[in-house]
Amino acid sequence: MGMFVIVVGGGKVGTYLAAMLLAEGYQVKVVEIRAEEIAQRQRDLPAGTAILGSGTDPLVLEAVGIRHADVVAAVTGEDEVNLVVTSLARFEFGVLRTIARVNNPRNAWMFTAEMGVDAAVNQADLMAHLIAEEMSLGDMMTLLKLRKGQYSLVEEKVDSGSPVVGKAVRDLGLPAGCTLAVVIHEGGQLISPRGDTVLQAGDELLAVVHTSQLKQLARLLGHAE
Repeated sequence: MGMFVIVVGGGKVGTYLAAMLLAEGYQVKVVEIRAEEIAQRQRDLPAGTAILGSGTDPLVLEAVGIRHADVVAAVTGEDEVNLVVTSLARFEFGVLRTIARVNNPRNAWMFTAEMGVDAAVNQADLMAHLIAEEMSLGDMMTLLKLRKGQYSLVEEKVDSGSPVVGKAVRDLGLPAGCTLAVVIHEGGQLISPRGDTVLQAGDELLAVVHTSQLKQLARLLGHAE
């Protein structure tokens, strides 16, 4: 049986999250207090997924099976509600993993382990982080964080002025914590790189790289200074 997740909050964020989890094969229940939202969710999501009720009511949580839940995600538009839900989930029902959405960044200081929150998803923080990361790394795009952020799967295009153009992979001098996974030539040909694979301007590269070496990789593939 797959992992069981309870999502409290059936607005746009909760519905999107539930749909993603369902597509990945998770068991999901969505709890939403607004009747008008629930009617829509029952059309959007598989039958029996969306439940009308308050996520701060222990009886409602019991009814949706919180004692068997692996994760509870509180993503309503009200920070106070999200904190009550995670506190109940952790301290009343012993749920092992709790995630809470922070709507007002000024409230972020309250979303701590002491309040029953494992991970606080603060959208303002996420956006600031993405902006800073994209600006510092030029055109390199981070697709995925691995090992709690130690490694990143990145996509980068080889600049026409890069020192790697015309070089074989074995001669690139890639950082020690970097593995080249895929090379996509401009025509769309996808190849698994070997030591003798020669890089061309405009090639798209997918690489797994240690976070400390992201800038070194970006400099290598970018325009020679």
